[in-house]
Amino acid sequence: MQHLRAEPCSPLPGRLTEGPVWDTRRQELLWVDIPDGLVHRAALAHERTRPDLTPLATLRFDRPVGAVLPCASGALLAAAGTSFLHLAEGRPVTEAVEVGAPALPADGLPRRMNDAAVDPAGRLLAGTMAYDESPGAGALYRLDGAGLVTLLDSVTISNGLGWSPDGTRLYYADSPTGRVDVFAYDPLTGALSDRRPFAALDRGDPDGLTVDSEGRVWVAVWGGGEVLAFTPEGALHARVEVPASHVTSCAFAGPDLDVLVITTATEGLDEERRAAEPDAGRLFACRPGATGLPQPPYADR
Repeated sequence: MQHLRAEPCSPLPGRLTEGPVWDTRRQELLWVDIPDGLVHRAALAHERTRPDLTPLATLRFDRPVGAVLPCASGALLAAAGTSFLHLAEGRPVTEAVEVGAPALPADGLPRRMNDAAVDPAGRLLAGTMAYDESPGAGALYRLDGAGLVTLLDSVTISNGLGWSPDGTRLYYADSPTGRVDVFAYDPLTGALSDRRPFAALDRGDPDGLTVDSEGRVWVAVWGGGEVLAFTPEGALHARVEVPASHVTSCAFAGPDLDVLVITTATEGLDEERRAAEPDAGRLFACRPGATGLPQPPYADR
């Protein structure tokens, strides 16, 4: 099994950095800081021996942003608050247009969008969670040109979306279960079936994930200070040590998609843990000897 260590990158730490995604069109990394409603952009300084990120710009939304994805038109699609916002290229955030909002249960529980990803056909999958992490209060949705539909309900913390290289498997984590599940995925319709356990963690909770070109699944471990990689058969392939216990997500970045970028959080750490983890909340990177899959844009045209 491969053992690796990720090193901190230049951008300043955030509270709950999440959702890294490589925007192939712009050759930039996008990520969010959820509670502060921030979307960050950075260039990858891939020519250096140690990969690093150079901050370019920050967008500030008026609500928490669970994820942001590039669109085919050049726009951005944000899963923000409890809705999906379309931000046209070059427009200020105040001009973002709502393109979908799920009908949430009338139980009084405050909720927000969490992790999101785009499938190989350009559909968006995104999940919700209750702020107090009430069991079963979240759901998983699909947004495309036909509208918004619910794929799963009774989810607690919807996380970790990624597809196999052929698009016929969807990997998914409801974090408190302590495992990653896999579905059969219909690339033509976006339908899910045949859910089964894929990989169980020996510590911590599964958070965001990404899939490489060989079909291995790289899983960020909240509370574990690591990213774990599993083979398509569910066997442990690699551990990436991260000097921050709350690891939130990961993505392959760069022109060759050979740099693994990892997000972390300070949220949930007490004062003693924060002092012991001075780099918590930062982005980290390493070259794991694997390459990622290109990020499909959301099909907004």
